[in-house]
Amino acid sequence: MQKAAIIGCGFVGSSIAFTLMQSEAFSELVLIDANADRAEGEAMDLSHGLPFAHPMTIRAGHYDDIADCALIIITAGAGQKPGETRLDLVHKNVAIFRSIIPEIAKRNQEAVLLVVSNPVDVLTYVAWKLSGYPAHRVLGSGTVLDSARLKYMLSEHLDVDSRSIQAWIIGEHGDSELAVWSGATVSGMPLDQFCELRGHYDHKAADEWLHREVRDSAYEIIKRKGATYYGVAMAVGSIALAIVRNEHAVLPVSNLLHGQYGLSGLCMSVPAVVGREGIETALELPLSEEERQALTQSAHTLKSVIDGLEL
Repeated sequence: MQKAAIIGCGFVGSSIAFTLMQSEAFSELVLIDANADRAEGEAMDLSHGLPFAHPMTIRAGHYDDIADCALIIITAGAGQKPGETRLDLVHKNVAIFRSIIPEIAKRNQEAVLLVVSNPVDVLTYVAWKLSGYPAHRVLGSGTVLDSARLKYMLSEHLDVDSRSIQAWIIGEHGDSELAVWSGATVSGMPLDQFCELRGHYDHKAADEWLHREVRDSAYEIIKRKGATYYGVAMAVGSIALAIVRNEHAVLPVSNLLHGQYGLSGLCMSVPAVVGREGIETALELPLSEEERQALTQSAHTLKSVIDGLEL
């Protein structure tokens, strides 16, 4: 359980490697990239920090090195550019997955596949279809980062510790995602009630503003610095630890739906219990009628993309 591989050593992959190196949960980390020199350079750079971290091995490798990995993290693919949506990347990255996933499946049928590349919900479905893995062992990073962004922005708005906030972003990790305001709480207190304690009464306007800020935050970061990677690295680190430590953590990861919310035949980001075998069970949150309709619309957006792929 303590050996993992990261396929794709760009900004996101290398930031995830840095996060995992500091987690003290892994004994070996293999970095694989189409540019072998890039993987070698990242492994060297990270390894030079090991005297300050947990003893482990970090090295560049090839697909043969993943045969005994318990966790394989896939970040390879074209990155989102200014003006592009995540769904705009789909055909480029599906083509890349057609070359990567069979190489994994030939060498390892026992690992958990964790997809980070965008559009993550579509590519999680693609990875499942191309790998032949059971659905519970293929998951995507989903809206774990989006939910963290929502908690952070609420914490700034309400002047309260973000760790005291329970709130979810679900649906597509993208433009059709939605916030589950009906179930949001601050340490068990309904969000609207806590807002009023802080002097905020226009809940609808605040909800719309916060949702827009969360949804568009990646675009704003990309416009300013070209890519997002630190936040997603922390999000993926939390998912990886849930798997390797068998935490049974509830996280809004992308997973194959089997009738939850009346939906099936697609991967989408909804809270699920995550442990050593991947997805233990997807949870069906109680939603308002408006939220259920928004989730159904988000699912239709993803399903239309999936149906256009020849898998």
